[in-house]
Amino acid sequence: MKARISHDAQGRRIAHDVCTEPCPIERGMRIIGGKWTGSILWHLRDGPVRFNDLARMIGGASKKMITERLRQLEAQGLITRHVLDTAPVSVQYQITATGLTAIGFLDEIRKWSESLREAGQP
Repeated sequence: MKARISHDAQGRRIAHDVCTEPCPIERGMRIIGGKWTGSILWHLRDGPVRFNDLARMIGGASKKMITERLRQLEAQGLITRHVLDTAPVSVQYQITATGLTAIGFLDEIRKWSESLREAGQP
């Protein structure tokens, strides 16, 4: 759908073809737009990572926040969780084939962000 605005005979604005449900961009942002979500997927792109190592890779995020995001990503089928048979018990996470489909545009966001920084923007 392509939403548009027109004017009636009295000059009032009227919206046509409005979104009645989240558009594809909004649906996508609901999946990967959460704070730290993109970073988690990015750090899992090269292979399985143990929880504590992942927490070290993502500076600034609390373990509680990382745990919440990991649970969401697992529920969405973007990562898998594996309990390792070690003492003490360890958990590692791995990106799924579906999760890997996000890496391409996350890389484009990374490049875009770096170009803004190089241009002197925050």
